[in-house]
Amino acid sequence: MATTTLPVISSESNLARYLQDIRKFPLLTPEEEFMLGKSWKEHGDTQAAHRLVTSHLRLVAKIAMGYRGYGLPLTDLISEGNVGMMQAVKRFDPDKGFRLATYAMWWIRASIQEYILHSWSLVKMGTTAAQKKLFFNLRRLKGQMKAIEEGDLSPEAVTKIATTLDVPEADVVSMNRRLAGPDSSLNAPLRADIEGAEWQDWLVDETQSQEASLGERQELNQRQSLLAEGMKSLNERERRILHARRLQDEPMTLEDLSKEYNISRERVRQIEVRAFEKLQKAMKKEAEVKKLTF
Repeated sequence: MATTTLPVISSESNLARYLQDIRKFPLLTPEEEFMLGKSWKEHGDTQAAHRLVTSHLRLVAKIAMGYRGYGLPLTDLISEGNVGMMQAVKRFDPDKGFRLATYAMWWIRASIQEYILHSWSLVKMGTTAAQKKLFFNLRRLKGQMKAIEEGDLSPEAVTKIATTLDVPEADVVSMNRRLAGPDSSLNAPLRADIEGAEWQDWLVDETQSQEASLGERQELNQRQSLLAEGMKSLNERERRILHARRLQDEPMTLEDLSKEYNISRERVRQIEVRAFEKLQKAMKKEAEVKKLTF
């Protein structure tokens, strides 16, 4: 985006200096913000973009401080928040009528939260919106319930948190134990008297081998190819009924198809059975031609 450099925060020791430095950047009036946003959006003015970013560095620091409870350096959280701030400026449209801070808060939080999820060795599962919501709200809800130091949550607390966040109770219990448990290195020795033996040596890879995965993909591709060729043997009505009845995630009813074609439900069923038999024969014939196992 902009080539002008931002204040650097390299370590916790210069955090106070950094916070003093960013206070030197003046806040913008709505009119100034609008004109700078237009200049950046329409003309690629990097100086305008730089002013938009620097005028909101205090906002980034304030939001980052709200995530100090996750055991990561505040300097890293602020740095990640600054990345989110720059992304917000890059996409900011002043013509929409809202202030940059309102729009940027989402980008700042998203950037910091993604960094936290990728940094926590205990939470290699923050992949869904529900899991992220649970991860970032569990500590707050436990604080409100005065259950921060209680270890396992009481059944009542689990139920309340699960209901509040609309997640399964089992997820609440699992996440609470993950956050409460200590980190353990996979390179830690199993026993002091056994040289070279580490915990990671006992990990079992339960995923499929590359050979098995490749074989399954090849088989799936073959079946899809046979299906596509077999469907060509059906007329339009047969293809439509067979697809609607057997190849959709939510199959249509005989009643719906009977109304669509103005025929009886029994007639629809007969066409479905006949089409399926024709499809099987066509696929087997195609498999024999290609010398495939089917």
